[in-house]
Amino acid sequence: MSQQLMQQGLAALRAGDGAGAEAAFRQVLSSGQADASTCLALAFACVNQGKAQDALAAVDQALMLEPRNLRALLFKADHLDRMGQSRVALSFYEGALRVAAGLREIPQDVLQGLQRAQAVSNKAAQAYEDYLLQSLESRGYNAEASGRFAESLDIALGRKTVHYQQPTRFYFPGLPQRYFYDREEFPWAAEVEAQTAAIRSELLALMQEEGQFSPYLEAGGQGPQLNDSSQLGNMDWSAFYLWRDGAPVQENLDRCPATAAALAAAPLPKVSGQTPSALFSRLAPGAVIPPHHGVLNTRLICHLPLIVPENCGHLRVGNEQSEWREGELLIFDDSMEHEAHNRSGQDRVVLLFDIWRPELSEEERHWVSELLLAVDAYPGS
Repeated sequence: MSQQLMQQGLAALRAGDGAGAEAAFRQVLSSGQADASTCLALAFACVNQGKAQDALAAVDQALMLEPRNLRALLFKADHLDRMGQSRVALSFYEGALRVAAGLREIPQDVLQGLQRAQAVSNKAAQAYEDYLLQSLESRGYNAEASGRFAESLDIALGRKTVHYQQPTRFYFPGLPQRYFYDREEFPWAAEVEAQTAAIRSELLALMQEEGQFSPYLEAGGQGPQLNDSSQLGNMDWSAFYLWRDGAPVQENLDRCPATAAALAAAPLPKVSGQTPSALFSRLAPGAVIPPHHGVLNTRLICHLPLIVPENCGHLRVGNEQSEWREGELLIFDDSMEHEAHNRSGQDRVVLLFDIWRPELSEEERHWVSELLLAVDAYPGS
């Protein structure tokens, strides 16, 4: 009987008979066999007759039965918008978008509603952003005054995301969430930078010889290659190692005495089998190192730029980006998401090495080292 009444109601609705459709749907509801689809159909029948409040009550009943029903969410959003309740309507449009984000297939009629929801959401976000910025500017806001506040505003407005340390192997808690460090914070930095010309000369000599560099990410490791990386075995990002996994590559260090001396001035975290790595890192023209995270947050990565073509690109760490300048160290936390681009037509080369984070005490450095040594010594590793 309920199925027959539903068919009658739908036929009446298609014929424009809102009253007849409403009567049929209410009979189904009174039988106690109604579902969210029946309630939603009743809502359409009420709208057909201009019964705004009855339509709202019907769609609310549908959402009580199925809170994640996309058609009901979109109906209520549209209905509230027509009633002039745009802010409440926006919450239902955005709710529908969140539900849809987790679905693999969406019917065409619902997809059209979602496109409308996205347009409304975008318009509302822009209006809100304009209002906030105008309000702050009327109070004397200057975007250059505080980089941290400017970033917080970008996050609040959805322009940027929140980035945290996410090392892939070992996480040490309680460390500052900083993207870049000022090179002036490190007493040894000036000594390393002073050797830039000599280091570059050693690099250029190496680059005159074929076969000195190898892919930074090499294929054929012992474990499974689970990451689909276009850089694997790719010479677009290549390396000449001076230290590798905690061991000096003595032959290469002997060929680069000025570079070896500069590295000796830096607080490299020397843990056999683990760290440091120090290398000439070459990024080919047009190459991109995609977003990724480093293995430890107990270290920082240093770039001493040696060959930086004009309009080379930038290094992004979290929500900040910096350009390479020859002879000026870039020091950053690679446990934050980071990526690099070389948009020029020439190679970009830096001396890359890692150092202890300055916030770690000597005791903490000792125990991190002991832990890494224990990991390396684990049987079968």
